[in-house]
Amino acid sequence: MWGKSLAAGLLGFPLAVGLIGLIALLWPGRIEVVTLPWLLMAFPVWIGAMSLAFVFKTGLRAWLWMGGATALCFALIHLAKTLGWAAELPA
Repeated sequence: MWGKSLAAGLLGFPLAVGLIGLIALLWPGRIEVVTLPWLLMAFPVWIGAMSLAFVFKTGLRAWLWMGGATALCFALIHLAKTLGWAAELPA
């Protein structure tokens, strides 16, 4: 139980930030208009991400899946920026 709780506490927030960031970055429309509604969804997504840790059978699986999902989200954010898929901020 401690493994799952630590995974929820330490990986829940970065996973939520990665998901919200990826969605806000790739959502069609102007980035300054799209970002605020998605930022308002950050708390419910964070709670959902923390709850996700308790779905797994063991703490190790929770750490591996949530850590992998977090790394994947941030890798996709960087890939989207590199390939130019992300909307640019106005100057």
